[in-house]
Amino acid sequence: METGSFGADSFTGSDEQPILLTDAAIDAVKNAISEEGEAGDSLRVSVVGGGCSGYQYNLDFEKEPRIDDHVLSFGDVKVLIDPISAGYLKGTVIDFVSGLNGTGFKFNNPNAKRTCGCGSSFG
Repeated sequence: METGSFGADSFTGSDEQPILLTDAAIDAVKNAISEEGEAGDSLRVSVVGGGCSGYQYNLDFEKEPRIDDHVLSFGDVKVLIDPISAGYLKGTVIDFVSGLNGTGFKFNNPNAKRTCGCGSSFG
């Protein structure tokens, strides 16, 4: 699936495609895998309890999908999401930003009723 920043503002997500990665996020994942991961690694995107707003986003590398995972392809990047996290993430656009407030992944989640100042947790 080809992706990009174009159309990210109107992305609503689906059960088959709960999230969208921008081109900048795809490039950042590729760089992270080449620097920190191992060949064949996939990016796991999940939601876990905690953080200052109730839930927080978690990114990690994994070799193989779990039995019930959603497996998404963004060019050369494979993304794994468990079904429970997919529900919380539906419609989320993940971007990679660099600026005065720091560099990192930014989650634009339409399901979040509130977010914290650091942008890594939501409620």
